[in-house]
Amino acid sequence: MSAPLVVLVGPMGVGKSTVGQLLAERLGVGFRDTDEDIVAEQGRSIADIFVDEGESAFRALEKRSVHTALAEHDGILALGGGAILDEETRALLGGHRVVYLSMDVEEAVKRTGLNVARPLLAVNPRRQWRELMEARRHLYEEVATAVVATDGRSPEEVGQAALDALELKEA
Repeated sequence: MSAPLVVLVGPMGVGKSTVGQLLAERLGVGFRDTDEDIVAEQGRSIADIFVDEGESAFRALEKRSVHTALAEHDGILALGGGAILDEETRALLGGHRVVYLSMDVEEAVKRTGLNVARPLLAVNPRRQWRELMEARRHLYEEVATAVVATDGRSPEEVGQAALDALELKEA
């Protein structure tokens, strides 16, 4: 059984995929994103799954996808923003190197525009993002081996901070 070298968690738009791909390159390992796995398996976007089947149906797909990836993938793994809402998923993350990429609301506005197709942020994006983060921050912190703030940092700087925090050496 393999295990990911590093698991990235954090809110939507924080840069998990971008930083994950950079880390994978620098460490000479593969990159996997559970949101991409779901889209590939379902043949439609996450926004469409939310609209067609609702959040609970998506969360069930997400949980299965995360559990599969944790068991199969040995490189860098990025999880969807809400994956840590599931208690079993949080328990599974216990034995892994998990980096929580954090950002404040102003950074979120810059990065996501907080107006594009984000199903959970449709109405008042800034307020909803703050509320989402207040509900989730402690869960991200609970599973994290290291917390890396992304505010005002390039993906390269975030990747280096993650490597430093985990004391990982490049390939």
